[in-house]
Amino acid sequence: MAVVETNFKVDEIHAVVTAPGFALFQAPQNINNCPPASRIFQGRQAILDKMHQFFDTDSGKQHIYVIHGLGGAGKTQIALKFIEESSANFSDIFLVDTSKLETIETALKNIAVSKSVGNSAQDTLMWLRSNHNKWLLFFDNADDPKINLHDFFPQCNHGNIIVTSRNPELRSYGAHTSVADMEEVDATSLLLRSANKENSEENIKVADEITKRLYYLPLAIVQAGAFISKSEDLEGYLALYHHNQERLLSEKAIQSHDHYAWTVYTTWQISFDQLSQPAATLLQLCSFLHYTGISEDMFSYASEYSFRSGNPPEEELQEALEFLSHFLEPTGEWSSLRFLDVTNEIKAYSLITLDAKTKLFSIHPLVHAWSRSTLLDEEPFSSCMSSILGMCITEIPGKDIQITSVRFIPHLGSLKCVKPDGAADFRAAFCRIYYNGGKVKDAQGLAEQVLEKSQLLLGEEHSDTLQAMSNLASTYSALGAFQEAKELEDVVLVKHTKLLGENHPRTLSVMNNLASTYSDLGELQKAEELQVAVLEKRTKLLGENHPDTLSAMGNLASTYSDLGEWKKAEELKLVVLEKRTKLLGENHPGTLLAMGNLASTYSDLGEWKKAEELSLVVLEKCTKILGENHPSTLLAMGNLASTYSDLGEWKKAEELRLVVLEKCTKLLGENHPDTVLAMGNLASTYSDLGEWKKAEELKLVVLEKRTKLLGENHPGTLLAMGNLASTYSDQGELQKAKELEVAVLEKCTQLLGENHPDTVLAMGNLALTYSQLGEIQKAEDLQVAVLEKRTKLLGENHPGTMVAMGNLASTYSDLGKLKKAKELTLVMLEKTTKILGEDHPDTLLAMANLAVSYGDLGEFDRAQDLEVVVLEKRRQLLGDKHPHTVLALRNLVVTYQQLKKQKEAEELEQLIRDIEESL
Repeated sequence: MAVVETNFKVDEIHAVVTAPGFALFQAPQNINNCPPASRIFQGRQAILDKMHQFFDTDSGKQHIYVIHGLGGAGKTQIALKFIEESSANFSDIFLVDTSKLETIETALKNIAVSKSVGNSAQDTLMWLRSNHNKWLLFFDNADDPKINLHDFFPQCNHGNIIVTSRNPELRSYGAHTSVADMEEVDATSLLLRSANKENSEENIKVADEITKRLYYLPLAIVQAGAFISKSEDLEGYLALYHHNQERLLSEKAIQSHDHYAWTVYTTWQISFDQLSQPAATLLQLCSFLHYTGISEDMFSYASEYSFRSGNPPEEELQEALEFLSHFLEPTGEWSSLRFLDVTNEIKAYSLITLDAKTKLFSIHPLVHAWSRSTLLDEEPFSSCMSSILGMCITEIPGKDIQITSVRFIPHLGSLKCVKPDGAADFRAAFCRIYYNGGKVKDAQGLAEQVLEKSQLLLGEEHSDTLQAMSNLASTYSALGAFQEAKELEDVVLVKHTKLLGENHPRTLSVMNNLASTYSDLGELQKAEELQVAVLEKRTKLLGENHPDTLSAMGNLASTYSDLGEWKKAEELKLVVLEKRTKLLGENHPGTLLAMGNLASTYSDLGEWKKAEELSLVVLEKCTKILGENHPSTLLAMGNLASTYSDLGEWKKAEELRLVVLEKCTKLLGENHPDTVLAMGNLASTYSDLGEWKKAEELKLVVLEKRTKLLGENHPGTLLAMGNLASTYSDQGELQKAKELEVAVLEKCTQLLGENHPDTVLAMGNLALTYSQLGEIQKAEDLQVAVLEKRTKLLGENHPGTMVAMGNLASTYSDLGKLKKAKELTLVMLEKTTKILGEDHPDTLLAMANLAVSYGDLGEFDRAQDLEVVVLEKRRQLLGDKHPHTVLALRNLVVTYQQLKKQKEAEELEQLIRDIEESL
């Protein structure tokens, strides 16, 4: 692609000026003295302090200080300010215009003549080598990367040199500072000074907004100030700037505060004109991306693009392919060295910068806008960049898609490249990015377009159409539209079965997706039936060790967990872990995932120490193998935090969850679903710690974000609403809690149906609030319904059913129906002991509740016997300081008091005080 001719030129009046700010010294009698800094110079104190400290230190070597950065960042003015403040410390100060070889030679020659030491540049360098006074050479505007500046440094261990340059490569000469944008306060002061406006509160507020829009670039601020001074309209500047940015940043004011000859745009144009064709084109293409987060892999992945069904043909991608060819070896392989050569060329003028740690490029926002303004016709460049991004996304491996998606979403937003009539249609690829990056609404719109186009061009039965239908179903599921997802997946399953057969891998994949949707709908028995069928078929067709077979086994295990059949889940997860360890190795991500899943089942079974041990191993391995910022590492960290919560080690949980939230926010953005989930988990820990105000604040943010991102009716939003209600209950704001819980129940019933697990959960939560409000009859009615529904949906032995049983028993006690309460609690204890084991937390809870029932009935000896067992087991399993252990102590104190065992009660009370003091 050829570089497009620019639509403006450098003013001809600058033709005789070889460097911004200073004319050449043509006559021998001219001495190279520096002018003072601008009268309105503002800020930069940290840089000046660093320079003073550097030049005041006697290192026994020549002092060289390089100030580098973007044109217009104020490099020359900083140097002049330093010289102005330090002039008394130097015997001679010489200014060298370093923009060209000729100007360097002339300036050095003038020094020789003026000092009567000769008439050539070499004479000056020889004189400076022999002159041991504190002379200072100021090489200003050393911007040409083809000039070897070292040739003009006096070769000695004394003297002082300051260099200003756009080329960051020159920092290798000595101490250096990268000059970027100004501090906000200094930028505002500079604008008001250059605009001749007083520092009133009102003016500062307006000026803050202007400098923000100018991204705190000094030259842009000075130009804006000059225009405002002339127009005398500070308040109206932003409106003018919005519609006339190019013109305002291209015009030079007649009256100025310094000798700088160029405007913001012309100073960059001069650098741009020195670029080769590939470098100029790369910069212009990047102007259609977001100005941060640009990476080499965007282009390298695109160069590997393979043409296949459903993707644009080769003839539609010619411009993109031609541009990418600049970075290919003769073999057709990507050359990082060639790409580096081109980016280094652009970096030499500070038109682009590279973060050495992240390997991501960025462009100053004003340069970003300017580089697009250099185009007479934007469409070919926009289309080309859109194609490159689409080609890239198509080639990104699945394991990298989540992190990549988060990084690419801003670029898609900047490109605005998703056009129904686009030459190269990569909507399916862009949909993939939006979906994996958490922008599900955007993904839905694209998925619907892709399906519509496939149906129109390929027909209803084509495999690409069915794939598009599956992708749309996935977006519906992510948006909580489970019924819509199910309807689509039903159609896809029927068509795949008809076209490919019931045993085809794609048919089984669709069957697996449908099973997940059944789980989302709360139809767990249907999900189990489908997953059993998928596992059976994959085992028969692919073998018991095939990755897809193991994936099916893991999915079935998850459904067993949902059904409360944790022993079955444990058996399957152990098999998956054993096989993956054998086939993939103990450090493979798939093995670590299986290990994490098994740990979660140990948590379900109340075997928290086992869960903790496994979770620690998973986190350690993920950190070492994948890095501390990988999604799998953050997932492992979150799972370990959950285990700490189960163990009552809430401070440990808080520490981990703070790290997870911080990393998710940084890596994924504050609105990504994983970030919002991390925020919700941290809020739960605050609740556990009794920091309810903190919990409330976070839960309000979570609710707001989920409402905005997912809609007010999404299950995730309703869950956030229910969590906020629980915090209101914790703080005694029961009416607030009730109002929210009524709304949640109403929405869940309407959207998910009255038998969905989320609906039944909402019903149970509202019942508990009714109990706290003293509306016991209402609580009983709801809890009877909850128990009935859970028994029918989950079975009478499911843990959720037993929780409902315990809650109803508690309400019977409140109503004085003590016999009923005792009968239910006995049943609950019998079932939990049989199903979960006598040491499971739910079993101990049932035992404690039964003790309460015995106490209510005056059977204090029976209550005591049970409470002693509960206390002993909790101390053994959780330790003395765990809140559940302390609660068991308090219950036993009450029972001892009822039995008139005062000595035993006092001993336990003292133990409780000791524990509280230690905490």
